[in-house]
Amino acid sequence: MSKTLSTHVLDATTGNPAAGIRVELRDRDGASVTTAETDSDGRIPELAPGGLTAGHYTLTFDTGTYFETNGQENFYPEVTVTFRVDDTARGYHVPLLLSPFAYSTYRGS
Repeated sequence: MSKTLSTHVLDATTGNPAAGIRVELRDRDGASVTTAETDSDGRIPELAPGGLTAGHYTLTFDTGTYFETNGQENFYPEVTVTFRVDDTARGYHVPLLLSPFAYSTYRGS
């Protein structure tokens, strides 16, 4: 099992953490593993408390609701990031940099 899985969302239009974004973790078969919401610092420090086995997973961020709640137009109602867990001895961090019309992600530390 992987040690940890965390995420962090930053609203690039304001430069502030994106609080209140619902994030769902699913396994390769599409089964929901867990759902959580970013805190006031835009973080979810632990998405898989029991760890993850090796394989492919997706994180789906409910970006549409976030922008609508903040009165902003947006193009992407959700962002889905697919990633692979290879080394179950390490922790995984999947950040999301977000704006209404673009996003980027990377493997964090």
